[in-house]
Amino acid sequence: MVHIYLLVLLALILLLPFLVRSVEEQMEYFLFAAGAAAVTITSSWSVHAVIEAAKTPLIITAAVLVSGIIFELFSGKIASAVEKMSSGTGKPLFVFLMILVLGLFSSFFTAIIAALLLSEIISHINLPRDSEIKIVVISCFAIGLGAILTPVGEPLSTIVTAKLSAEPFNAGFFFLFEKLWIFVVPAIIFFAAAGAFTAARAKGGGEKLKENKKEGLASVLLRTVKVYIFVAGLVLLGTGFRPLVETYIAGLPYYFLYWINIVSAVLDNATLAAAEISPVMSILQIKSAVLGLAIAGGMLIPGNIPNIISANKLGIKSSEWARFALPLGAAVMAVFFVFIMAAK
Repeated sequence: MVHIYLLVLLALILLLPFLVRSVEEQMEYFLFAAGAAAVTITSSWSVHAVIEAAKTPLIITAAVLVSGIIFELFSGKIASAVEKMSSGTGKPLFVFLMILVLGLFSSFFTAIIAALLLSEIISHINLPRDSEIKIVVISCFAIGLGAILTPVGEPLSTIVTAKLSAEPFNAGFFFLFEKLWIFVVPAIIFFAAAGAFTAARAKGGGEKLKENKKEGLASVLLRTVKVYIFVAGLVLLGTGFRPLVETYIAGLPYYFLYWINIVSAVLDNATLAAAEISPVMSILQIKSAVLGLAIAGGMLIPGNIPNIISANKLGIKSSEWARFALPLGAAVMAVFFVFIMAAK
C-alpha cells in the first residue's frame, strides 16, 4: 500500500501544477507539503531527516541572497557596460563571451542570478526580437548545464549532491564537476559559438526584447525564502520516495533513464531528480539521468529555472520558446547520448 500511496502522490506532484494555477504559482510551498507527505507515508521522519532538510538548502540559499544583493546594487550600471563592450568587441564576440561566462560560472553565482543578468543584458543588446529570443534560449541551455556542476548552481545539483553525500559516493562540493565537466564544458562552448553565429546573422531592426519587471530588495528576499523552502521540500521528497526509487527506478538501464527524462521539458528537473536519484544507482545511471534532466530542461519554459525567469522578465511566449528550443534540445540530446555511450 505504501508504494501505491507514493505513486498517487507522485501523480499529484506532476499533474497539479498544470491543472491548478494556484499550485503552479506557489510551487515551493506545494512541494514542501508534498515532501512532508511522502516522509509521513513511508514513516521516514527522524532527527536526521529534519536536519538534512534544514541544512541542505543553506549553501544555495546564501548564494542566491548574496548574489541577488550584489546584482541589485550594480544592475543600474549594466546598460552602459553592455553598450560599451558590444560596440568595442562586436556583437557576435560579445554574445559568445556572455554565454561562455554565464554558462561556466552559473554553478558559482547560481542559475537564478545568471538568468537575471541575461535578461538585463539582452534588453540592451539591440538585436531583432527573433534573434534575441534564439540567443536567450541558447544561453539558458548553457546556464542550465553549467549550473549542475556544483550544489550552488541550482536546486537540481543541490539535491543530487545531497542524495549522494553518503556511501558509496561520498559526494562533496565538486563531485558533479568531476563527473560531468567533460560533457558540460564543451557543450557550453558550443552554445556560445551558436549564440555568436545567431548574432552575426541577425539583420534588420524592428521590435526588441525588453525587461517588463525590475528587481528590488523585497524580490531578492522573497526569492531567497522560496529557494530555501523549495530545496527543503525536495530533500523531504527524496527521503520519502526512497523506497519507490530503489524498487522501480534504480534497476533501469542508463539509456532508459536518459531518454525518459525528456519529460523534464515540461516538469521541473529538480523535482524529478529528487524523485529518481539514489545512491544505489551506478555512476553511469546517475550521469545519464542528470544530463538528460539538464538538457531536456531547456526545451520548454517550465523545464528549468533560467527559462522561467528569462521568459517571464522578457515577455517570451511559450510558442516562441518551443519553436526554436525543441529541435535544438532534441539535437543536443542525441549528440550527448552518443558521447555517453562512447564514454561508458
